[in-house]
Amino acid sequence: MATETETLAPRPAENDAAPAPQGPVPPYPFVAIVGQAELKLGLILCVVNPTIGGVMVMGHRGTAKSTAVRALAAMLPPIKAVAGCPYSCAPEADGFCEHTRPHDSPNGKAQPRKPRAITIPVPVVDLPLGATEDRVCGTLDIERALTQGVQAFAPGLLARANRGFLYIDEVNLLEDHLVDVLLDVAASGVNVVEREGISVRHPARFVLVGSGNPEEGDLRPQLLDRFGLHARIVTITNVDERVEIVKRRRAYDADPFAFAAAWEKETARLQRKIKQAQKRLPEVQLPDPVLYKIAELCVKLEVDGHRGELTLSRAATALAAFEGRNEVRVEDVRRIAILALRHRLRKDPLETQDDATRIERAVEEVLA
Repeated sequence: MATETETLAPRPAENDAAPAPQGPVPPYPFVAIVGQAELKLGLILCVVNPTIGGVMVMGHRGTAKSTAVRALAAMLPPIKAVAGCPYSCAPEADGFCEHTRPHDSPNGKAQPRKPRAITIPVPVVDLPLGATEDRVCGTLDIERALTQGVQAFAPGLLARANRGFLYIDEVNLLEDHLVDVLLDVAASGVNVVEREGISVRHPARFVLVGSGNPEEGDLRPQLLDRFGLHARIVTITNVDERVEIVKRRRAYDADPFAFAAAWEKETARLQRKIKQAQKRLPEVQLPDPVLYKIAELCVKLEVDGHRGELTLSRAATALAAFEGRNEVRVEDVRRIAILALRHRLRKDPLETQDDATRIERAVEEVLA
Protein backbone atom coordinates (compact mmCIF):
# COMPACT_ATOMS: atom_id res chain seq x y z
CA MET A 1 0.00 0.00 0.00
CA ALA A 2 1.44 3.37 -0.98
CA THR A 3 2.15 5.88 1.74
CA GLU A 4 0.63 9.34 1.68
CA THR A 5 3.95 10.83 0.57
CA GLU A 6 4.25 8.42 -2.32
CA THR A 7 0.69 9.18 -3.39
CA LEU A 8 1.19 12.95 -3.40
CA ALA A 9 4.64 12.87 -4.99
CA PRO A 10 5.00 9.93 -7.40
CA ARG A 11 8.49 8.80 -8.38
CA PRO A 12 9.80 10.16 -11.69
CA ALA A 13 10.33 7.84 -14.61
CA GLU A 14 13.77 6.25 -14.85
CA ASN A 15 14.57 8.09 -18.06
CA ASP A 16 13.65 11.52 -16.60
CA ALA A 17 16.80 13.59 -16.15
CA ALA A 18 17.16 14.94 -12.63
CA PRO A 19 18.43 18.51 -12.34
CA ALA A 20 22.12 18.67 -11.52
CA PRO A 21 22.79 20.01 -8.05
CA GLN A 22 24.47 23.41 -8.09
CA GLY A 23 25.55 23.58 -4.49
CA PRO A 24 24.72 26.28 -1.94
CA VAL A 25 23.27 29.53 -3.18
CA PRO A 26 26.06 32.10 -3.60
CA PRO A 27 25.74 35.32 -1.63
CA TYR A 28 25.04 38.60 -3.37
CA PRO A 29 28.34 39.73 -4.99
CA PHE A 30 30.15 42.49 -3.13
CA VAL A 31 31.12 44.25 -6.35
CA ALA A 32 27.46 44.35 -7.45
CA ILE A 33 26.37 46.56 -4.52
CA VAL A 34 25.30 49.97 -5.83
CA GLY A 35 26.73 53.05 -4.09
CA GLN A 36 27.61 52.96 -0.36
CA ALA A 37 31.25 53.89 -1.04
CA GLU A 38 32.02 54.58 2.64
CA LEU A 39 30.81 51.17 3.73
CA LYS A 40 32.69 49.27 1.03
CA LEU A 41 35.93 51.20 1.54
CA GLY A 42 35.82 50.74 5.32
CA LEU A 43 35.31 46.99 5.03
CA ILE A 44 38.08 46.56 2.47
CA LEU A 45 40.59 48.56 4.54
CA CYS A 46 39.86 46.41 7.60
CA VAL A 47 40.49 43.28 5.55
CA VAL A 48 43.79 44.65 4.26
CA ASN A 49 44.82 45.64 7.81
CA PRO A 50 42.73 43.97 10.55
CA THR A 51 44.53 45.99 13.25
CA ILE A 52 42.42 49.00 12.21
CA GLY A 53 39.81 47.67 14.61
CA GLY A 54 36.68 46.95 12.60
CA VAL A 55 33.84 49.02 11.20
CA MET A 56 30.75 50.52 12.76
CA VAL A 57 28.00 51.01 10.17
CA MET A 58 25.08 53.25 11.10
CA GLY A 59 22.31 53.99 8.68
CA HIS A 60 18.75 53.50 7.54
CA ARG A 61 17.13 50.11 7.33
CA GLY A 62 17.43 48.26 4.02
CA THR A 63 20.67 49.89 2.86
CA ALA A 64 22.69 46.67 2.27
CA LYS A 65 24.65 46.80 5.53
CA SER A 66 24.50 43.10 6.36
CA THR A 67 24.57 42.15 2.67
CA ALA A 68 27.91 43.91 2.23
CA VAL A 69 29.51 42.20 5.25
CA ARG A 70 28.51 38.70 4.20
CA ALA A 71 29.36 39.35 0.56
CA LEU A 72 32.87 40.56 1.39
CA ALA A 73 33.61 37.62 3.68
CA ALA A 74 32.42 35.13 1.05
CA MET A 75 34.67 36.79 -1.53
CA LEU A 76 37.86 36.53 0.52
CA PRO A 77 40.33 33.76 -0.30
CA PRO A 78 40.23 30.70 1.99
CA ILE A 79 42.65 30.46 4.90
CA LYS A 80 44.84 27.64 6.22
CA ALA A 81 43.82 26.27 9.62
CA VAL A 82 44.80 23.40 11.90
CA ALA A 83 42.55 20.39 11.39
CA GLY A 84 40.28 19.88 14.39
CA CYS A 85 41.13 23.20 16.04
CA PRO A 86 37.93 24.90 17.29
CA TYR A 87 39.64 28.30 17.02
CA SER A 88 40.77 27.93 13.37
CA CYS A 89 44.37 28.57 14.40
CA ALA A 90 46.92 28.93 11.62
CA PRO A 91 49.39 26.04 11.22
CA GLU A 92 52.25 28.46 11.93
CA ALA A 93 50.57 29.79 15.10
CA ASP A 94 52.72 30.52 18.14
CA GLY A 95 51.39 27.69 20.28
CA PHE A 96 48.62 29.62 21.99
CA CYS A 97 46.14 26.73 21.97
CA GLU A 98 46.63 23.03 22.65
CA HIS A 99 46.50 22.17 18.94
CA THR A 100 49.65 24.17 18.15
CA ARG A 101 51.41 24.18 21.53
CA PRO A 102 54.72 22.23 21.65
CA HIS A 103 54.37 18.83 23.32
CA ASP A 104 56.71 17.16 25.80
CA SER A 105 58.94 14.41 24.45
CA PRO A 106 60.21 11.43 26.50
CA ASN A 107 63.49 13.24 27.18
CA GLY A 108 61.62 16.11 28.79
CA LYS A 109 62.22 18.63 26.00
CA ALA A 110 59.42 20.46 24.25
CA GLN A 111 58.97 19.35 20.65
CA PRO A 112 57.16 21.47 18.09
CA ARG A 113 53.95 20.03 16.71
CA LYS A 114 53.42 19.45 13.02
CA PRO A 115 49.65 19.91 12.77
CA ARG A 116 47.73 18.84 9.71
CA ALA A 117 46.52 21.90 7.80
CA ILE A 118 43.19 22.23 6.03
CA THR A 119 41.66 25.01 3.96
CA ILE A 120 38.55 26.71 5.31
CA PRO A 121 36.50 29.78 4.35
CA VAL A 122 37.00 32.95 6.37
CA PRO A 123 34.72 32.61 9.43
CA VAL A 124 31.72 34.93 9.62
CA VAL A 125 29.84 34.70 12.90
CA ASP A 126 26.60 36.50 13.75
CA LEU A 127 26.19 37.55 17.37
CA PRO A 128 22.45 37.57 18.19
CA LEU A 129 21.15 40.30 20.49
CA GLY A 130 19.59 37.77 22.87
CA ALA A 131 22.67 35.55 23.20
CA THR A 132 23.74 34.56 26.71
CA GLU A 133 27.25 35.16 27.98
CA ASP A 134 27.93 31.40 27.97
CA ARG A 135 26.88 31.21 24.32
CA VAL A 136 29.24 34.03 23.42
CA CYS A 137 32.26 33.12 25.55
CA GLY A 138 31.90 29.35 25.85
CA THR A 139 31.11 27.07 28.79
CA LEU A 140 33.05 24.87 31.19
CA ASP A 141 31.74 21.51 32.39
CA ILE A 142 32.45 21.99 36.10
CA GLU A 143 31.20 18.55 37.11
CA ARG A 144 33.48 16.77 34.67
CA ALA A 145 36.41 18.95 35.67
CA LEU A 146 35.95 18.14 39.36
CA THR A 147 35.26 14.41 38.98
CA GLN A 148 37.62 13.54 36.11
CA GLY A 149 40.19 16.32 36.33
CA VAL A 150 39.55 17.24 32.67
CA GLN A 151 39.00 20.77 31.37
CA ALA A 152 35.87 20.18 29.30
CA PHE A 153 35.40 23.42 27.40
CA ALA A 154 32.65 24.06 24.84
CA PRO A 155 33.82 26.98 22.66
CA GLY A 156 31.41 29.85 22.01
CA LEU A 157 30.87 32.41 19.27
CA LEU A 158 34.13 34.25 20.04
CA ALA A 159 36.09 31.07 19.39
CA ARG A 160 34.33 30.51 16.08
CA ALA A 161 35.02 34.09 14.98
CA ASN A 162 38.79 33.88 15.49
CA ARG A 163 40.64 34.99 12.32
CA GLY A 164 37.37 36.06 10.74
CA PHE A 165 34.45 38.46 11.18
CA LEU A 166 32.19 38.94 14.19
CA TYR A 167 29.06 40.67 12.91
CA ILE A 168 26.55 42.29 15.26
CA ASP A 169 23.36 43.59 13.72
CA GLU A 170 21.54 46.28 15.74
CA VAL A 171 24.67 46.61 17.88
CA ASN A 172 23.23 49.68 19.61
CA LEU A 173 20.61 47.38 21.20
CA LEU A 174 23.20 44.92 22.56
CA GLU A 175 22.86 44.18 26.28
CA ASP A 176 25.39 45.77 28.60
CA HIS A 177 26.90 42.52 29.89
CA LEU A 178 27.78 41.47 26.34
CA VAL A 179 29.22 44.90 25.61
CA ASP A 180 31.57 44.47 28.59
CA VAL A 181 32.72 41.09 27.26
CA LEU A 182 33.39 42.49 23.80
CA LEU A 183 35.37 45.41 25.23
CA ASP A 184 37.74 43.03 27.04
CA VAL A 185 38.22 40.68 24.12
CA ALA A 186 38.58 43.45 21.51
CA ALA A 187 41.36 45.01 23.57
CA SER A 188 43.37 41.84 24.23
CA GLY A 189 42.52 39.45 21.40
CA VAL A 190 42.13 36.74 24.04
CA ASN A 191 38.97 35.29 25.55
CA VAL A 192 39.22 34.13 29.16
CA VAL A 193 36.53 31.90 30.69
CA GLU A 194 36.73 31.34 34.45
CA ARG A 195 34.36 29.21 36.52
CA GLU A 196 34.90 27.91 40.04
CA GLY A 197 38.64 28.44 39.97
CA ILE A 198 39.06 26.86 36.52
CA SER A 199 40.37 29.08 33.74
CA VAL A 200 40.51 28.60 29.97
CA ARG A 201 42.11 31.04 27.53
CA HIS A 202 41.92 30.96 23.76
CA PRO A 203 42.69 33.34 20.86
CA ALA A 204 39.86 35.57 19.73
CA ARG A 205 41.13 38.01 17.11
CA PHE A 206 38.51 39.09 14.61
CA VAL A 207 37.30 42.01 12.55
CA LEU A 208 34.43 43.47 14.56
CA VAL A 209 31.62 44.77 12.36
CA GLY A 210 28.54 46.34 13.89
CA SER A 211 25.51 47.84 12.23
CA GLY A 212 22.54 49.72 13.53
CA ASN A 213 19.91 52.37 12.99
CA PRO A 214 20.68 55.62 14.86
CA GLU A 215 16.95 56.19 15.35
CA GLU A 216 16.84 53.13 17.65
CA GLY A 217 19.35 54.39 20.21
CA ASP A 218 22.98 55.34 20.70
CA LEU A 219 25.90 53.02 21.22
CA ARG A 220 27.83 53.06 24.49
CA PRO A 221 30.86 55.36 24.05
CA GLN A 222 33.24 52.70 25.38
CA LEU A 223 32.26 50.24 22.65
CA LEU A 224 31.96 52.86 19.93
CA ASP A 225 35.56 53.90 20.61
CA ARG A 226 36.72 50.32 19.96
CA PHE A 227 35.58 50.46 16.34
CA GLY A 228 38.35 51.72 14.11
CA LEU A 229 36.12 53.20 11.42
CA HIS A 230 32.60 54.59 11.40
CA ALA A 231 30.63 54.55 8.15
CA ARG A 232 27.42 56.56 7.83
CA ILE A 233 24.97 55.02 5.36
CA VAL A 234 21.99 56.87 3.94
CA THR A 235 19.21 55.88 1.61
CA ILE A 236 20.16 56.55 -2.01
CA THR A 237 18.03 59.30 -3.52
CA ASN A 238 19.32 59.17 -7.10
CA VAL A 239 16.50 57.66 -9.17
CA ASP A 240 18.80 55.92 -11.67
CA GLU A 241 20.74 54.24 -8.88
CA ARG A 242 17.56 53.15 -7.10
CA VAL A 243 16.30 51.59 -10.33
CA GLU A 244 19.63 49.81 -10.81
CA ILE A 245 19.42 48.40 -7.26
CA VAL A 246 16.00 46.90 -8.00
CA LYS A 247 17.12 45.48 -11.35
CA ARG A 248 20.17 43.79 -9.87
CA ARG A 249 18.26 42.38 -6.93
CA ARG A 250 15.53 40.99 -9.17
CA ALA A 251 18.16 39.37 -11.38
CA TYR A 252 19.85 37.82 -8.34
CA ASP A 253 16.58 36.50 -6.93
CA ALA A 254 15.64 35.00 -10.30
CA ASP A 255 18.95 33.13 -10.75
CA PRO A 256 21.66 33.73 -8.12
CA PHE A 257 24.12 31.40 -9.87
CA ALA A 258 23.90 33.22 -13.18
CA PHE A 259 24.04 36.60 -11.45
CA ALA A 260 27.17 35.64 -9.49
CA ALA A 261 28.77 34.30 -12.67
CA ALA A 262 28.09 37.59 -14.46
CA TRP A 263 30.08 39.44 -11.79
CA GLU A 264 32.81 36.81 -11.49
CA LYS A 265 35.48 38.79 -13.36
CA GLU A 266 34.92 41.92 -11.27
CA THR A 267 34.98 39.81 -8.11
CA ALA A 268 38.24 38.10 -9.13
CA ARG A 269 39.81 41.47 -9.91
CA LEU A 270 38.96 42.81 -6.45
CA GLN A 271 40.19 39.58 -4.83
CA ARG A 272 43.58 39.95 -6.50
CA LYS A 273 43.79 43.59 -5.50
CA ILE A 274 43.07 42.80 -1.84
CA LYS A 275 45.58 39.94 -1.79
CA GLN A 276 48.28 42.13 -3.33
CA ALA A 277 47.51 44.89 -0.81
CA GLN A 278 47.90 42.46 2.11
CA LYS A 279 51.33 41.44 0.82
CA ARG A 280 52.39 45.04 0.16
CA LEU A 281 51.18 46.43 3.52
CA PRO A 282 54.41 45.74 5.53
CA GLU A 283 56.43 47.65 2.92
CA VAL A 284 54.29 50.81 2.92
CA GLN A 285 56.08 53.77 4.47
CA LEU A 286 54.42 56.52 6.51
CA PRO A 287 56.59 59.66 6.12
CA ASP A 288 57.06 61.88 9.16
CA PRO A 289 55.51 64.97 7.47
CA VAL A 290 52.29 63.00 6.88
CA LEU A 291 52.34 61.66 10.43
CA TYR A 292 52.72 65.21 11.79
CA LYS A 293 49.68 66.24 9.73
CA ILE A 294 47.70 63.38 11.24
CA ALA A 295 48.61 64.49 14.75
CA GLU A 296 47.82 68.14 13.96
CA LEU A 297 44.40 67.13 12.63
CA CYS A 298 43.55 65.21 15.81
CA VAL A 299 44.68 68.13 17.97
CA LYS A 300 42.62 70.54 15.87
CA LEU A 301 39.52 68.40 16.40
CA GLU A 302 40.29 67.90 20.12
CA VAL A 303 40.16 64.11 19.80
CA ASP A 304 40.56 62.44 23.20
CA GLY A 305 43.27 59.80 23.54
CA HIS A 306 45.52 58.58 20.77
CA ARG A 307 43.35 56.05 18.97
CA GLY A 308 42.58 58.74 16.41
CA GLU A 309 46.21 59.01 15.26
CA LEU A 310 46.69 55.24 15.35
CA THR A 311 43.56 54.52 13.34
CA LEU A 312 44.28 57.26 10.81
CA SER A 313 47.83 56.02 10.25
CA ARG A 314 46.75 52.37 9.90
CA ALA A 315 43.85 53.17 7.58
CA ALA A 316 45.92 55.52 5.42
CA THR A 317 48.64 52.86 5.14
CA ALA A 318 46.05 50.25 4.15
CA LEU A 319 44.60 52.62 1.54
CA ALA A 320 48.03 53.22 0.01
CA ALA A 321 48.65 49.46 -0.13
CA PHE A 322 45.24 48.85 -1.69
CA GLU A 323 45.98 51.39 -4.42
CA GLY A 324 49.38 49.84 -5.16
CA ARG A 325 51.64 52.46 -3.59
CA ASN A 326 54.51 52.05 -1.14
CA GLU A 327 54.18 55.43 0.56
CA VAL A 328 51.30 57.22 2.27
CA ARG A 329 50.27 60.62 0.94
CA VAL A 330 48.40 63.48 2.56
CA GLU A 331 45.57 62.78 0.13
CA ASP A 332 45.14 59.32 1.72
CA VAL A 333 44.59 60.96 5.10
CA ARG A 334 42.10 63.38 3.56
CA ARG A 335 40.05 60.52 2.08
CA ILE A 336 39.70 58.49 5.28
CA ALA A 337 39.63 61.28 7.89
CA ILE A 338 35.84 61.24 8.26
CA LEU A 339 35.73 57.44 8.45
CA ALA A 340 38.36 57.33 11.19
CA LEU A 341 37.38 60.36 13.30
CA ARG A 342 33.62 60.81 12.98
CA HIS A 343 32.86 58.83 16.17
CA ARG A 344 35.75 60.25 18.19
CA LEU A 345 34.70 63.91 18.38
CA ARG A 346 33.53 65.43 21.63
CA LYS A 347 29.79 65.94 21.73
CA ASP A 348 28.87 69.61 22.09
CA PRO A 349 25.12 70.22 22.44
CA LEU A 350 25.63 73.79 21.22
CA GLU A 351 27.43 72.71 18.04
CA THR A 352 25.29 73.43 14.97
CA GLN A 353 27.45 71.59 12.42
CA ASP A 354 27.40 67.82 12.09
CA ASP A 355 30.52 65.75 12.70
CA ALA A 356 31.36 65.26 9.02
CA THR A 357 31.25 68.99 8.33
CA ARG A 358 33.50 69.73 11.33
CA ILE A 359 36.05 67.21 10.10
CA GLU A 360 35.94 68.53 6.53
CA ARG A 361 36.55 72.06 7.81
CA ALA A 362 39.52 70.91 9.93
CA VAL A 363 40.93 68.90 7.03
CA GLU A 364 40.89 71.95 4.79
CA GLU A 365 42.72 74.01 7.41
CA VAL A 366 45.34 71.42 8.39
CA LEU A 367 45.93 69.44 5.20
CA ALA A 368 45.76 72.32 2.74
